[in-house]
Amino acid sequence: MSNEQIKLYGTYWCSDCKRSKKFLGEQRVSYEFIDIEEDQDGQDFVRRAQNGGMTIPTLVFADGSLLIEPSNAELAQKLGLETKAKCDFYDLIIVGGGPTALTTAIYAARDGFDVLVIERSGLGGQAGITERLDNYPGFPEGVTGAEFAERIIQQARRYGVELLSAQNVTGIQQDGEDHLVETESGQKHRCQTVLLATGSTYKRLEAPGEDEYIGAGVHFCATCDGPFYKGREVAVIGGGNSAVEEAAFLTRFSPKVTILVRGSELSASKIATDKAQESPQIELRFNSEVAEFKGQQNHLDTVVVRDRQSGALSELKVPGVFIFVGLSPNSQEFKDLVRLDAQGFIMTGPDFQTSTTGIFAAGDVRAGSTKQLVSAAGEGAAAALAIREFLRDTMGGRWRQR
Repeated sequence: MSNEQIKLYGTYWCSDCKRSKKFLGEQRVSYEFIDIEEDQDGQDFVRRAQNGGMTIPTLVFADGSLLIEPSNAELAQKLGLETKAKCDFYDLIIVGGGPTALTTAIYAARDGFDVLVIERSGLGGQAGITERLDNYPGFPEGVTGAEFAERIIQQARRYGVELLSAQNVTGIQQDGEDHLVETESGQKHRCQTVLLATGSTYKRLEAPGEDEYIGAGVHFCATCDGPFYKGREVAVIGGGNSAVEEAAFLTRFSPKVTILVRGSELSASKIATDKAQESPQIELRFNSEVAEFKGQQNHLDTVVVRDRQSGALSELKVPGVFIFVGLSPNSQEFKDLVRLDAQGFIMTGPDFQTSTTGIFAAGDVRAGSTKQLVSAAGEGAAAALAIREFLRDTMGGRWRQR
């Protein structure tokens, strides 16, 4: 089945359509989106496929099969993703599937441990949906995020790591000396140790209209949604590396990209800043913050911008906005299990162990991490070594090394 032939029929305002689009984007699966409110042929097709019904999203695959309003689990099964574990017990279960998690998995599996990785969205984490990585050692010409993620995934599989995606961990309980990791599907996985490497999520602005237009003009992933705005002007909100690099990516599709920056200058690296300043397609607007998102017919068309110096309001007419204003840790599911700092990051000792024996944390979700791809991989390796020592001490004769 060719993923490139997937067609998703829906609308911009439909919440289930947004969810399916997000899922496909996280899995790095390409698809064609048909807005049935704008495309009469698309609407007619949905009616025929459902004998007059109009349930959305309706997804059509290369083999001609359909899924109507599928759950993420149903989509995962259709795409051939592994969603069920093979063993009853693991030495290590890793919650999260980004570079930190996969690096830990590779190191631990090479030491002979049975490792299971459980990721709620797409393996590879945010690195996998980043258009291009230019600062990772060993790639002098840079590398696409998708290629980088695929290489780590292949390496993990080479060492026998079990990888589950589209599986959300809902709880972790102590069971004697072991831990039980439960997923949303009701499956329970027993293990000796757990690594929390759930990463972080892009922060929102909390501006009026933001929630209303998420997926319908307000986005957090230029790689996923940028192609929808081919030939149209868009805006990027933020002044760091992510904002500037994603703005540069968007110039492939958009004739003009306006970057709204709260401060008086960019906080991105010099290379990224120079690239933005030199691009004829990028306009920088400093001391600017979003006062409101507005739209018509359930889609964004206007960003109300406040000048932070004068207080004056102005309107920026764009159908698409991409927000990159920082990260929040994905830790709230574990707030009763491990200690968090005031910002919600998981606190650990120098051995990456949390306040609960046998449960470790590393990567962007850990307090004190540097939120860089290189250090994320480095933390994964360091955490694997710490977990190895813990397992050697607790497993005794059961420990084996190859």
